[in-house]
Amino acid sequence: QVRLAESGGGSVHTGGSLRLSCVASGLADNSACMGWFRQAPGKGREGIAAITPGGTIQYYADSVKGRFAVSRDNTKNVGYLQMNRLQPDDTAMYYCAATVCRDWQKDTLLRATTYTDWGQGTQVTVSS
Repeated sequence: QVRLAESGGGSVHTGGSLRLSCVASGLADNSACMGWFRQAPGKGREGIAAITPGGTIQYYADSVKGRFAVSRDNTKNVGYLQMNRLQPDDTAMYYCAATVCRDWQKDTLLRATTYTDWGQGTQVTVSS
């Protein structure tokens, strides 16, 4: 059984940084893509970053490109989302997700329906 647990959320001011972590258990070695999503109140779930099993390919939504960086440490089964230059529009619940993946297309990996396993989310609040 796959379990994902996010941590690292919190409250920061505009321009601040946070690093989210996603600890995974039960994933098949080197076969799972990981994605990061966020959902603000009253809005749909937005795919913002994704990384392939070996970490060689990363994708970003335009809304975060250049500010966020996704990475993973497969030796520790942890994924990371480094978020810099945070803005109030980044306020949302952030989720990590994982799935065994064969299609590494950007549109596929930034789509919520691609993923089979989800964490419980961690709240990020950015105030001006």
